[in-house]
Amino acid sequence: MPFALVQGEPLTVMPQDLYIPPEALLVFLETFEGPLDLLLYLIKRQNIDILNIPIAAITKQYMEYIDQMDKLEFELAAEYLLMASMLAEIKSRMLLPRPIEVDQEDDPRAELVRRLMEYEQFKKAAEDMDQLERWERDIFPTAIELPPMDIKIPLAEVKIKDLMLAFRDVVNRAQQFSSHHVEKEPLSVRDRMIIVLGKIKSGDYISFDQVFDLKEGRMGVVVSLLAILELLKESLIEVAQNEPYAPIYLKAKA
Repeated sequence: MPFALVQGEPLTVMPQDLYIPPEALLVFLETFEGPLDLLLYLIKRQNIDILNIPIAAITKQYMEYIDQMDKLEFELAAEYLLMASMLAEIKSRMLLPRPIEVDQEDDPRAELVRRLMEYEQFKKAAEDMDQLERWERDIFPTAIELPPMDIKIPLAEVKIKDLMLAFRDVVNRAQQFSSHHVEKEPLSVRDRMIIVLGKIKSGDYISFDQVFDLKEGRMGVVVSLLAILELLKESLIEVAQNEPYAPIYLKAKA
C-alpha cells in the first residue's frame, strides 16, 4: 500500500535522503483563545483569588508565555501585546506609593478583574451550552412516511343458491315454532317490505336472519322472503357476503 503520493506517483518505500525539518511537527498541549483566556488559565493554575491578583507574578508568567510563542515563530496577535502593555501599566501603578485606605474603584487591578470575571462567566456559559445536545450532532431528525394503505377487500358475489340455503336454515328454525292452528297471514308482501326497510338503516349492515320473525312460522318467513326479493328487484336494498358460505348481510341503498 502506498503511504504517500508525490506528483501523482505512489510511494511505497521511504526515500533514503528524506529530510524532515525539526519545526515540521509541533505539538501544542495548551492553546488559548485570547489574552484573557491565558490570564484566567494562569490564575486558576495557581489557585489565585481573582479579586486579589498578584500582578508581578502573573505579568512574569504572561511574558514567559509570549517569549515561548516568539521562539516558536508565531505571529503574535496585537491583543496579546496590548494585554502585556496593560499588565506593565498596572504593575507600574501598583509600585507607586498610595494612601493606606484606598477604595476598590481606585485599585489599578479593578478594570482587569472586572474583565476577567465577565470573561469567566461567558466562558462557563459557553461550556455549559456545549454540553447540551445539538441538532444534527447528537440529535438527528428522521422522517418516515408510511406507504399508502389503500386496501380494498372485494365482497364475494351473492348467488341465488346461497340465498336459498340461508333461507332454508331460517325455515328449519321456523318449523320449531309451527303449530296446527291455521291463521291468516296478517300482513301482505307490501306491508312486510315496509317492515323490512324499517329494520334496515341506511349505511348499516344487518344479518339476513335478523329480518325474519321465527315466531310467525313458515308462512311468516315466506312472506318476509318475498318482501326481500321484491326489495332487491326494485333496487331498494343490497346483499353482501364476505366469502362463500359466510353469513349474508342486508343493507339499504342510499
